[in-house]
Amino acid sequence: MGKLDGKVAVVTGGNGGIGFAAAKQFVEDGAYVFITGRRKEELERAAKDIGKNVTTVQGDVSNLADLDRLYAIVRETKGHLDIVFANAGIAESAPLGSITEAQFDRHFDINVKGALFTVQKALPLLRDGASIILTSSIVGSKGFPAVSVYSATKAALRSFARTWTTDLKERKIRVNVVSPGSIDTPGLRGLRSASSNDELQARYGASIPLGRVGDPLDIAKAVSFLASDDSSYVAGTELFVDGGIAQV
Repeated sequence: MGKLDGKVAVVTGGNGGIGFAAAKQFVEDGAYVFITGRRKEELERAAKDIGKNVTTVQGDVSNLADLDRLYAIVRETKGHLDIVFANAGIAESAPLGSITEAQFDRHFDINVKGALFTVQKALPLLRDGASIILTSSIVGSKGFPAVSVYSATKAALRSFARTWTTDLKERKIRVNVVSPGSIDTPGLRGLRSASSNDELQARYGASIPLGRVGDPLDIAKAVSFLASDDSSYVAGTELFVDGGIAQV
């Protein structure tokens, strides 16, 4: 018996990194998963690796028509949802003074607008007592240089979890945030111009109390907990999975 047996989940940004790891963990824990992403070939590879109980839907979370198409497929295939993991996001660096309007719009369109409408459009399909998880980041609570726009989008998601918890309390739908620290993903490698785990480890390992850069599986296990009935009395919270770096 898996802790997500019989559950139906949507994972945005499920074609790589944290989203892929979470989707795979959901399936291993018994769920059926719909994964979305902008790049078709990556989605197909992800589905092949997951192996079973997965449907891919190519799309961009900032495009509301793509979200409508996603949920139409969910409705036709399964008829309901139990879990939404609004994970899709981008991260680009730019110090104050060199931020462009285009960069600002990209971040807020995907990270904030995308998450909002991913959740809002799921509501008619979500069963009472369902779980919504948002991917924030330690940058939403820290003042790291050159990522102010990205950090602001992640702080917005933390706010969403609080307000949506009260908005949805009559339906007992739980909304929580997972906030990763330094995790070895293509996104972090691209943001920090790192080519390998060893390079990330050399750059960040000594500053992390647990002494290592995280793996996407570290986040996936935490997300699966928040998706499951094991966290049935957890709502509106932010779960840091960061090796302690933002906590001490």
